[in-house]
Formats: sequence, structure tokens, C-alpha cells
Amino acid sequence: MGILSRASYVVRSKVNALLNRAEDPTETLDYSYERMRDELQQVKQGIADLTTQKKRLEIQKRRLEENVDKHNEQAREAVRQDRDDLARRALEKKKEKMSQIEDIEGQIADLQSTQDDLVEKKNELQRRIEEFRTKKETMKARYEAAEASTRVSEAMSGVGDEMSDVSRALERAEERTDEMEARSAAMDELQESGAFEDALSDEDAIDRQLEAGRTESEVDAELETLKAEMGADEAAETTDSGTDADIEAEIDELRADDDEESA
Repeated sequence: MGILSRASYVVRSKVNALLNRAEDPTETLDYSYERMRDELQQVKQGIADLTTQKKRLEIQKRRLEENVDKHNEQAREAVRQDRDDLARRALEKKKEKMSQIEDIEGQIADLQSTQDDLVEKKNELQRRIEEFRTKKETMKARYEAAEASTRVSEAMSGVGDEMSDVSRALERAEERTDEMEARSAAMDELQESGAFEDALSDEDAIDRQLEAGRTESEVDAELETLKAEMGADEAAETTDSGTDADIEAEIDELRADDDEESA
């Protein structure tokens, strides 16, 4: 496989891996689940905003009701003081406040209806999200199990992209190893035959053979010298043994003479 072919294979492998990750259905399911959760959060925020607005209207209504009670009491006090003009003004304000209260009650009712509708939709959306989450986890587990099974099958059969890559790498390694082993054997053979001269030495093959012959002669001469020395040592040991025996015999004779004279 040429360099360009190998590079093209590597690039295609990387691109395929990226595309496979981009098409991973488990990631798509997770993304859809997160989108649904975002929508649910938006619905909850809308309900919270409606509730806040409704509470504000209820506070405004209570204040108007307090004003109604106040104007009603003002009208009574004016009547007791024979101030019909003040009583009329108080009753007019009371009527105005009651009209405002009626409008606010209508707004509160509308907000309450919208809030109830959103709460119902929120509950339905939440139920669907939980159902989707269960299906999503089940589907992810099935996909991951199928993916693992496929990888094992491809590995066992050797048909997957990864196994093909491994096989090619093994073939290249085997080729390189055979090439290096053959080169090493050839170098050894050429070295033994003397085809390669030492680049740092002036000796050629003839000089090396002559040197080997001189070394062998020197060893033979040293061996003969060693043998001669060992033979001389053995002869000296034999002579020394005979002398010692003669001395022992003379000592025994002297002892015998001394015993006779003593007797």
C-alpha cells in the first residue's frame, strides 16, 4: 500500500468515525429529551408569570375593596352631619371603585383560566416527557447492546473497519520484519566472507589471515613450553622422594647401633 493510499485510508476512516458519531441515535434521543425539558421549563415559567400577575391584581382588588368600605363609611358620616353633598361624592367614588373591582375580577378570572389551561398542558407535557424518557433509555440500551454485538461479530469475523486496519498494520509489520531479517542475514554473510573491509583499518583479508596464523603459532609455542615446564617439575618431585628415603634408612641404622652399644 502506497503512502497516498494509506493517507487516504486514514482520512476516510476519520471522516467515517465523525459521521458515525454525528448519526448516533442515542445522542439524537438525548437532544430531543433536553428540548422537551426546555419546553416544559418555559411552560412552568409562563405559569409562574401568570400567577405573579394574578396576585398583583388580587392585591389591587383588596385595596379597592378597602376604599369601597371607606367611601361607604364616609357617606354614612356625611348623612349623619346632613352633608348630602359629601355623601353623594363619597357614593360616587364608591361606585367608581366597585366598577374597577368588577374589571379586575374579570381580568383575574381570565388569568385563572389561562393558568389552569397551562397547568393542564404542563402536566400533559410532563407526562409525555417521562414516557419519552423511559422509551429513550430503553432504546439507548437496545442500540448500545446491538452496537456491542455488531462490533464483537465484526471482530470475530474480521470484516469490520477496525479489524481491516489491524490486518493491514499486521501485514505491513510482517513485511518490514521479513525485510529486516533478510537484510541482517545478508549483512552477516557478507561480513563473514570478507566482502566488507573495515573502513577504519588498513588491513585486508590477507593481513587478517596472516595475523591469525601468527597468533596460532604463538599459542602452540606457549603450549609446548608449558608442557616442558610441567615435565621438569614432575622429575624433580621424583628425585626428592628418593633422597628422603635414603636419609630415613641411614637414621634407622644409627638408631640400631646406639641400641647395641647400650646393651
